[in-house]
Amino acid sequence: MSIRRTFEDQLAELQNDMLRLGRFVEEALGKSLDALVRQDLALAKQVVADDDFADDMNFGIQTRAMQLLALQQPMARDLRIIGSSMRTVIDLERIGDHAVDIAKIARSLAGQTWFKPLVDIPQLGHLARQMVHDSLQAFVSHDMSLAVQVARDDNAVDQLCDSLQRELIDKMREDPTLVEQATRLLLVARTLERTADHATNIVEQVYYVETGEMRQLGREEHMRVRKPDSVNAPDHHEAETAAHDTDLSLLSTNGIASSHQAN
Repeated sequence: MSIRRTFEDQLAELQNDMLRLGRFVEEALGKSLDALVRQDLALAKQVVADDDFADDMNFGIQTRAMQLLALQQPMARDLRIIGSSMRTVIDLERIGDHAVDIAKIARSLAGQTWFKPLVDIPQLGHLARQMVHDSLQAFVSHDMSLAVQVARDDNAVDQLCDSLQRELIDKMREDPTLVEQATRLLLVARTLERTADHATNIVEQVYYVETGEMRQLGREEHMRVRKPDSVNAPDHHEAETAAHDTDLSLLSTNGIASSHQAN
């Protein structure tokens, strides 16, 4: 077997393992959301217990990618594939971490009566999980139009998350007895928003591999939908940071942020 063929086989194995990791974290995200909605304590515990698989795969993929860089000295597209793989597995591992975060919140809320029907959270979860699924599909099929669409879908996630965040904060201000549950639901919404951001990062790497061009697809799509009279307004992520600081102040006042970290 030629050296080139061996390298191509190793590269294909690396990409297949990335896909396995991606499918695993996508499924973990779905399980964590099901555990939350159904208040399924056993399923939530399973998601937490299974997280080591994602961590181990991430380590293995990173190690083999480094070996390919050091021993094979790849050029052009092959180099882009390996470099992007190392960045993408970090995003996939983070998505797995977010699934665990949601499962832990589901575990803490098991048995409680919802103060309102869970409608927006499942919808937000569906959108974020679909973005993860589509980012993996773009990776498999080298589909640039799908990669751009995933970045575009991030706007819908952001808008729904912002709306839900405002509603939950208003509920906490109106009725202090709702603070603990509403806070944890707010954390779920934020976690799903970050999951969507990781999916956007993945398709940006897919775009780079296929075109050799680095583009911030997520930012471009956010700018595309902004109104002309908002040119001087802060972008979504700047506004999110400011809102995040305000929310943490509110949560700390009620002693909830520290109690969540303890869990």
